[in-house]
Amino acid sequence: MVKKEMIAMLLAGGQGSRLGVFTSKVAKPAVAFGGKYRIIDFPLSNCINSGVDTVGVLTQYQPLRLNTHIGIGIPWDLDRNIGGVTVLPPYEKSVNSEWYTGTANAIYQNLDYMESYNPEYVLILSGDHIYKMDYEVMLDFHKQNGAEVTIAVMPVPMEEAKRFGIMITDKDRRITDFEEKPENPRSNLASMGIYIFNWKTLKEALLTNASQPGLDFGKHIIPYCHGKGAPLYAYEFNGYWKDVGTLSSYWEANMELIDIVPEFNLYEEYWKIYTKSEILPPQYLSSDSIVERSIIGEGSEIYGQVYNSVIGCGVTVGEGTVIRDSIIMNETRIGSHCELHKAIVAENTVIEDDVRLGIGEEAENETDPHIYNSGIVAVGEKSFIPQGVTVGKNSVVFGVTSTQDYAEGSLPSGKTLIKAGDKQ
Repeated sequence: MVKKEMIAMLLAGGQGSRLGVFTSKVAKPAVAFGGKYRIIDFPLSNCINSGVDTVGVLTQYQPLRLNTHIGIGIPWDLDRNIGGVTVLPPYEKSVNSEWYTGTANAIYQNLDYMESYNPEYVLILSGDHIYKMDYEVMLDFHKQNGAEVTIAVMPVPMEEAKRFGIMITDKDRRITDFEEKPENPRSNLASMGIYIFNWKTLKEALLTNASQPGLDFGKHIIPYCHGKGAPLYAYEFNGYWKDVGTLSSYWEANMELIDIVPEFNLYEEYWKIYTKSEILPPQYLSSDSIVERSIIGEGSEIYGQVYNSVIGCGVTVGEGTVIRDSIIMNETRIGSHCELHKAIVAENTVIEDDVRLGIGEEAENETDPHIYNSGIVAVGEKSFIPQGVTVGKNSVVFGVTSTQDYAEGSLPSGKTLIKAGDKQ
């Protein structure tokens, strides 16, 4: 029987509803990031850089693009005969088939997969954070302390602590108590949703709690282990870590990549970020183009001006067009003499000539102000914006739109234009 010291289970089934139109056709971990990557590339690269060569990726919501992206794991050097990367969707069983209903339920449904490697330790990861972390160092900490469960934590400002699961520890970092989103936090150590379990501990906890509805690590498994008196420890992480769950945090994380001294560096030799790359020609910048402080993906052609932006692969920017503080995803075509301010434009979109995005005063979004805010204009994938229209801030366009959809050629700030029934 194969024996692996530690295998990883990567939870990548999330819908990511706070990313609005950007996750209506694709799972959050498959959303493009940083010009050429997808969000899931970061935890997968962390695995291979940490020497973890067996990864189960648990998919559920809109898994097609994620499955295609991961394939058999070649870009991450995870195409192994023994181990490697395995995509684990919910599957038909002979008795009560069900979707994954909670983070721990998803793991529970894959007990057989884990059992087949008979690991000593299981690393549980989430597929939607941007960070670099050496899981081997965390495993060493786990072993040194004789822990049964180690939870990665990150110090957060005290005033933000009420948004997280908070761990209270003694001086040796042993967890004495924890609180889920407490009103009056007693500590500022926030759980990162990264766990190392002894396999025996995890298996027993999952089997005992299997019937809990929406079986979840934070709500059920961790409290169960703690209640039994299992040694739980908090491993403190002080590097860069970003949950890109909202449009504004997604926009910020992309913008931080192009800081003069980026807090999160994609160019470090010793900690590479691997991804599936298309075979594309180099980017082309015309003699009239101006590019400042931006990432330009392979195969893109820039004839206009790009400032402080992240441009994906295979993007065309027409002459006389000015793009500022924006994220343009792969294979999008932007015509000439356009203006884009703080726009996020998804893949395979066509924006015709003389279009202006992100113009005018801010107004609250009429349908989903909790999603579309911070002055960002959102354009969903495979959308079409006709020539000469103006779109305001905190607004969203999704689908193949025509001139008739824009009263007097404009979509004011805070408006939502989603063409229902489009064959996206």
